[in-house]
Amino acid sequence: MKLLHNATIITAEKEAVGSILIRNGKIEDILYKEDEGYIQKVIGIMKDGPEVMELEGKCVMAGGIDAHVHFREPGLTHKADMETESRAAAAGGVTYVMDMPNTNPPTITAQALKDKIEMAKGRTAGKIAFHIGATNSNAAEICRLITEGDAETGITPDDIAGVKVFMGSSTGNMLVDSGSALEELFAIKAKPVLVHCEDEAIIRANLNASTEKYGEDIPFTEHENIRSRSACVKSSIKALEMAMKHGTRLVLCHISTKEEMEMARAAKLNNPDIVAETSCNYLWFSNEDYSRLGSKVKCNPSVKTASDRDALRRGLAEGLIDTIGSDHAPHLLSEKNAKYCKAPSGLPTIQQSLPVLLTIAAQEDIPLTRIASVFSEKASEIYGLNTGRIAKGYAADLVIFDKDKEFTVKAEDLKGKCGWSPFEGETLKGAIETVLVDGIAINL
Repeated sequence: MKLLHNATIITAEKEAVGSILIRNGKIEDILYKEDEGYIQKVIGIMKDGPEVMELEGKCVMAGGIDAHVHFREPGLTHKADMETESRAAAAGGVTYVMDMPNTNPPTITAQALKDKIEMAKGRTAGKIAFHIGATNSNAAEICRLITEGDAETGITPDDIAGVKVFMGSSTGNMLVDSGSALEELFAIKAKPVLVHCEDEAIIRANLNASTEKYGEDIPFTEHENIRSRSACVKSSIKALEMAMKHGTRLVLCHISTKEEMEMARAAKLNNPDIVAETSCNYLWFSNEDYSRLGSKVKCNPSVKTASDRDALRRGLAEGLIDTIGSDHAPHLLSEKNAKYCKAPSGLPTIQQSLPVLLTIAAQEDIPLTRIASVFSEKASEIYGLNTGRIAKGYAADLVIFDKDKEFTVKAEDLKGKCGWSPFEGETLKGAIETVLVDGIAINL
């Protein structure tokens, strides 16, 4: 039994001082100082001899749920693996991750999913689940797996977090561009359907134009023009129209433009199950950073303008952004330090997840209740998890931090295998002190 005492408890509903009682890995009770009888209840608990963590001046929030990570295992473990990246996640306050399917081999069959689940056993710092990937030819198989499971491998529907659909090509080249396949996939109701929206034809035309202009020496400032606003908007229009047609539990991943956010706002009026996700990449960086960071800020979709960044921050404050997915996508610096066409897209950022959000909240005067919602609580609801909330009966997966303590991101402090972050040198708020998984502290 453990008592987190005198902490500032932050949930989507309120921020208030109190204590959290943990027993057998679950939250047994939440007591607030403002409630009648608080002192007497705490005295009664103390008589049972719990381990007491005195947390006056510290904050407690539910551990983050990141439904959008690329941990690179199997097949790409020179960049990252489940063990190293889950440590980075925990250091960023994230206790539950969902891994994307674009590995090698891709997670597009029951056997590939089974293999991934076996790889993860006993190796991750927090909890992990897996999305299955769609292709132009496996929609019928996915529908079977998410409703019936697979007797041969032992995969059950509960083993599948969601279905990932790449409507634009990215790392792993799992593009789904068949109209009939997309119709079948968007008709899925049993699981959330997560979409990467970029129009392939627009991207190819833009890349050809840049190649004609610059040859092999395309500057990284061209990335936002190649993976352009129009590519994102056109593809997202298609996805949102299909989600409204079919009533899809759609997660519009890594929104990077103000137009997509407003489109999601409108589409939710027709289909309230549509989820707007963005990442800290788009809440922090802008096209002004390409000249400074080059390939270190090359990701898909591309980082857009400061105006887009500001609009996304407003969406975060207003409640239009539902969840934050880091899109944690490690590559070695030796791979990143190449010319534009050969430098892979993707940023390793999960370790900065909560501090970046806390820093933005301080900059924009966003209530921390909103951060609690996008960091864990909304994802808990979407994916039906018994974690991600400070509520009775939920897993005691919690992050303890000092919201005002500042620190500078340094390479030597990073837990991920690739050893770098685009946030290096940035000063952030919210030093994370302790992370609990099932009530047990992780060695950070």
